[in-house]
Order: sequence, then C-alpha cells, then structure tokens
Amino acid sequence: MGLLIDKGRGKEVAELLYNLFSTTGIQGRNEMPEDIMPKGVIRGSLEHIMFITLTVSIDYQRDAPALWSASRKTFEDPDIRYLFNPEDLHKTSPEKIVEDMQIYKLSQKPRKDAFIWRTVGITFYKKWGSDPRNFLQSCNWDAPTILKRLKEDVHLYNSQWKPDYPYLRGDKIGPLWLRMLRDNIGITELKGLNRVPIPVDIHVARATLTTGVVRGKFKGNLNELFEHIRRAWFESVEDLNIKNKPMIALDVDEPLWHLSKYGCSKRDKITGACPVFHECEAHEFCVRGMIKIDNNKVEINT
Repeated sequence: MGLLIDKGRGKEVAELLYNLFSTTGIQGRNEMPEDIMPKGVIRGSLEHIMFITLTVSIDYQRDAPALWSASRKTFEDPDIRYLFNPEDLHKTSPEKIVEDMQIYKLSQKPRKDAFIWRTVGITFYKKWGSDPRNFLQSCNWDAPTILKRLKEDVHLYNSQWKPDYPYLRGDKIGPLWLRMLRDNIGITELKGLNRVPIPVDIHVARATLTTGVVRGKFKGNLNELFEHIRRAWFESVEDLNIKNKPMIALDVDEPLWHLSKYGCSKRDKITGACPVFHECEAHEFCVRGMIKIDNNKVEINT
C-alpha cells in the first residue's frame, strides 16, 4: 500500500476546517442532519437521548439527511412515537415494529433495521432502566471503556449469545454516537474522548483523500483505508490547541463531512477537477489526480 500520512498538512486542514465550521460554515453550512430536533423535544432530555441513540444505530449505508428527517417525522407522529420508548419496544411485536418503521421510511432494510432498533432499545430497557446514561455511568463515563463494552456486552437469545448493541457497536457508529452524546445531547461527564477514533464514512474518507492528508497510490476495498484515516487524524490533531483547549480527532468529523458532502463529492473522479474549487475554503489543500470511490471500492493516484 503506497500511502503517505501527512500530519503537518493534516494539522493545517484540521485548524482551518474547525475554525470555519464553528463560524461561517463550510460552503455556508454548519448544521448536521442530527442537529434538528423533533418538535417539543428538550435538548439533553431522555427523549432526546433515545432519539439520537436509536436513530444513529441504523445510520449505515444511508443518506444522513433522509434518515434523520424520517426519524423526526416518526417521532412527531403520536401513533408511532412508542418506537423511541425502550419499554414500549419490549411490549410490541417485531412485526408491528417492522411495519411502523416503514411509515415515514425510517427503515431502509425493514427487517434488519427493525431488529437492530428493537434489540438496542430492549437492551436499554432490560439492563439499564430504559436510560442509556446508566450504561455510560457503569463505564465510569470513560469513552474507550464505552466502546469496548458496546462490542463485548451480550445477551442470551434462543440458547445463543447475541450482541446487546448491534451496529451501535460498530467502528463507525460507536464513535459517532459518542460525538453526538457530547455535541448534541451535551453530556459533559464523558472523558477519554481524545482516545476515540474519528468515525470514518465515505465523506470523511473522501475529504481526507482530497485534501492530501492521506495520499499516494492504492486500489482495493475502502475499508482497508479506514485505519490509515483514523491514524492520520489522531496524529494530525496531536498537540493542536483550538480556542484554548486541546483538539481531538472527533472535532474534525463534522467539518470533513461537510467538505465532502457539499464540495469534494462534486470533483471529477479521474482528473480531480472540481466545479466548486474557487468557492471552496480549503482549495489550497486540494490535490489533483484520481480519487475514485464507488460503493466500497476505491482507487487512488494522488
């Protein structure tokens, strides 16, 4: 794998994008799809926590704005709001959950998504009094411990041990959940977040490659690049202070997502020519060359 991690470049990109995202925005935007709350929900409330937790648990291979919009519509419909209540999920048949999650297209893969949603909800009901904060407290609010427990905790189902937190335990969704608990819910007790890897999706991957923070030659599976990208951002933010506090890898998740979603995704896959190059606030870091990402396949020559 002929790839280079340029942490000096990464440090400059991180500082630039973070400052932009926290002020004027990137391409004029600084709001994430999950930032818009359902009507009547109070920030930081248990309702808000369950809205974020259950929705992010099915945030895989999805268009994020569409997913969060569908979740808000589902929550705002009193007839199916029970989907966000762990105890009600326990009392409701899997068939009805499958059916009701399709009303506003909350589920894209009806049975799989309903299984994930129901399992996560019932875990919090049975083990943590329907409140994810009890689980977090049992981990001493320590982020790496939380990620470890998400992967390791299991329950007995039909004589087999099954994960307590399907998909919420994933390498992307676990760190993403922690960032949302910090940024959206406002949980200040979380510690050790500097040891949490950036949640890598196609947008974070693309923006990392187009800015040249990771560059070189590669052809293969996108997942093979993820560890390089995680390491690149750990190294890039090391010893970087922003607004009088140490920067962590999670801090560049949202800025990179925006840069790709509204900028880098428009560039030519072969030449690197970009129609929004001159309007892009990060154009000085834009690398030329091939960056082809199709489904889970990637080819790079930068």
